Amino acid sequence: MSLRVGIAQFAPTLGDLDRNLALIEERIERGVEENVELLVFPELALTGYTLKDMAPTVAQRRDSPIIRKLAAASEGTSLVVGFVEESDDYRFYNAVGYFENGDLVHVHRKVYLPTYGMFEETRYLAAGDRIQAFDTRHGRMAMLICEDMWHPSAPYITSQDGCETLLGVASSPARGVQEDDDIYSAKAWRGLNRVYAHFFGQYVVFANRVGFEDGVAYWGGSEIVGPGGEVVARAGQLEEEFLIGAISTERVRRARIMSPLLRDERLDLTMRELERIQAERML
Repeated sequence: MSLRVGIAQFAPTLGDLDRNLALIEERIERGVEENVELLVFPELALTGYTLKDMAPTVAQRRDSPIIRKLAAASEGTSLVVGFVEESDDYRFYNAVGYFENGDLVHVHRKVYLPTYGMFEETRYLAAGDRIQAFDTRHGRMAMLICEDMWHPSAPYITSQDGCETLLGVASSPARGVQEDDDIYSAKAWRGLNRVYAHFFGQYVVFANRVGFEDGVAYWGGSEIVGPGGEVVARAGQLEEEFLIGAISTERVRRARIMSPLLRDERLDLTMRELERIQAERML
């Protein structure tokens, strides 16, 4: 099965739900015109990233009019959109939703909230407590949000849960200019995506934002990486772009036959040793 994937690399406006929704809808229309079957938007595409005290103001419940509107738009193409989710107990989460066939199929709440450098998510947001893959009409997928990807246990869990396509959404700032004029954070992400794709025999669809917000530049560089670590498609840096690439379950099959790492994985051993380590740390 082949799947035509689009990544909408764009610059949301901080706190402006109406404008951001309009930008998202424009790109959904373009995706339909270009026969995109799955369209992925960056982390917090609906709201912008550095929300701080604005988080409760822009938060959406799963049955809100905006979420229902996005669900309805998924009749033409499956959608992945980042937003702030409000729970029934009035907690707020950095979340990403997977929309398909008119429904909100799955929500992932960011598990690892960064608190170093410029980041202070734990002051305003609650941390998610679940990492899992889920079934779609395009195969079994999983979603992770930015910092989640920097903890190898997270993509490891999704791989063991049957993930064939890992959807990583981010608001990654441009940090550290290298001697070759490349951006350090861009280099680091490219290496990370390649490792996860290659080691787990899966596609990695990485959607990063661009633009300036609260004095910070976001570098873009969204990409689709194949299960051999090969780059299927990659967007430019610092500019908006509508990236399209094709992924194939047959390619995943071939990669896992050639390198049967998942087949040979000792999940029982991993769980046993992690339980031992945890017990020793509690002594």
